[in-house]
Amino acid sequence: MLANIVIEFFLKGGPIMWPILISAIVAIAVVGERTFWWLRESRRREPHKLEQILAAIENHDVPAATKIAEDSGDPVVRMIYRGLNHVHTSLEGALQLAAGIELRRAGRFLTIMDTLVTLAPLLGLLGTVTGLMRAFLNIGSAELSVSAVTGGIGEALIATACGLGIAIVSLIPYNIFSAKVTQLQFELETAATNIEVMVGGKKDQSPAVK
Repeated sequence: MLANIVIEFFLKGGPIMWPILISAIVAIAVVGERTFWWLRESRRREPHKLEQILAAIENHDVPAATKIAEDSGDPVVRMIYRGLNHVHTSLEGALQLAAGIELRRAGRFLTIMDTLVTLAPLLGLLGTVTGLMRAFLNIGSAELSVSAVTGGIGEALIATACGLGIAIVSLIPYNIFSAKVTQLQFELETAATNIEVMVGGKKDQSPAVK
């Protein structure tokens, strides 16, 4: 019964409901994937291991810090591990490259969500225009039918409501995920700066070779 009501409601929305349906499916898939990804990443965070790494570097023991960072699922620790593997060549470049990889993973599909937030209301607006056009064309026809006019208005309202609904449902997770990416970027930049300062300071303090 419920399925029949949904199908009837969908068909009353007119042809524009098909691209709106595709947008809804994409939105649900992206929000679900990103939610699962962030939940999984939150379980992989290892702040205690980060403290151990910084303590090891403070004690001039870069090999021990590298061993602690090895095989970690924490994105900040992974970045540090890649940087420490290039400590004698290009520490800064390795840290920047590793941070870029982590941010790219964290920001995956955000462009799609941003597009859906803008596209869905526009599709609803297009459905509104086509529905009103249908209603006015029926008003101008020789055989005026009340059901035809109200059907066009209903088509306009249904498309608008669905488009706005998709945009609202997509906007809230989009802002949440964007805030998480910004926070991760801050943590990566802070950790990279600490590593560069600490490792650079140890090099400056090392005795010159005579």
